[in-house]
Amino acid sequence: MLRPYSIPSSRAVYNDRNAMTDERIFSSRPRNEEATLEATLRPRRLDEYIGQERVKGNLRIAIAAALKRGEPLDHVLLYGPPGLGKTTLACILANEMGVQARITSGPAIERPGDLAAILTNLEAHDVLFIDEVHRLSRAVEEILYPAMEDFALDLVIGKGPGARSVRLNLPRFTLIGATTRYAMMSPPLRDRFGSVYRLDYYDQGAIGQIVERAALVLGVAIDDEGVKEIARRSRGTPRVANRLLRRVRDYAEVMAAGAITGGAAREALGRLDIDGLGLDEVDHKILRAIIEKFRGGPVGIDTIAASISEEADTIEDVYEPYLIQLGFLDRTPRGREATRRAYEHLGIEPQGKAASPQRPLFDA
Repeated sequence: MLRPYSIPSSRAVYNDRNAMTDERIFSSRPRNEEATLEATLRPRRLDEYIGQERVKGNLRIAIAAALKRGEPLDHVLLYGPPGLGKTTLACILANEMGVQARITSGPAIERPGDLAAILTNLEAHDVLFIDEVHRLSRAVEEILYPAMEDFALDLVIGKGPGARSVRLNLPRFTLIGATTRYAMMSPPLRDRFGSVYRLDYYDQGAIGQIVERAALVLGVAIDDEGVKEIARRSRGTPRVANRLLRRVRDYAEVMAAGAITGGAAREALGRLDIDGLGLDEVDHKILRAIIEKFRGGPVGIDTIAASISEEADTIEDVYEPYLIQLGFLDRTPRGREATRRAYEHLGIEPQGKAASPQRPLFDA
């Protein structure tokens, strides 16, 4: 069962920069209007969860062992790029253990008292899921350490000479943390998680299965070609795949009698300026700026940002990783360079260093 923890709307989970990038169709950050639909599409059990086989195998063993001993799961840390299913997996673990899941986020826990209120309302073996756990303040982390290790809260009552320390015992619970910035977590917090798992990008076959399942849940007719067209443009991210499916569904209902075929998917995604590799207009602007304005690089990230009127942090966090994954961009000590593959994808004749042969692009 899922019992979300109520968070006041005044506490923004994401900063202004994240809010701006959320408007992009390929943003793997969750949107407010998608929350209800995402909850509908989420699997409830490990057997329904597609992909991440190594992680699932290890978690199955941990769940079976905990249930056999009658104990809660050890604390779990899930990390990796956004949109890969960390929240979904946390809710699945709670369902498999037959306990409640309380959901909150690092930025929402502003003061130690906020965390104390959450922890004292947990029941035995409950799951507490903290998204963006790397954004917890140091003061909050200090309260969390004894809670994770000793299942106790150390509180200071009063001020000055009359202050005294009180220890409150907590029920044994499981903390599941999720982060997109593993390196930004403090070492003491990382070390207190008994199990640490990285979620990787999905291959095209797994994304295709996710699209098929989502289409079935949404009651949308889709053929194999339609699945492939959406899957190959989804950047290996389930959240992006589900978002593209909804966009294509809208087009199919108006222009293709409600059925998603390969042709309907190509036309719908073409109208959104999404090419066959999942690159959109901003990706093309970045590559063209490097190639046409700076002769292929190397060029600094701040210079690229100024040339296309984007934030440098946004380019580095949102756009650049997928371009590097495709082999279209090299990150060097002197700056960013466009590769031969980027020239070929854009239909531009390679020049200089980019004209030298490269290894074949990895299999999708």
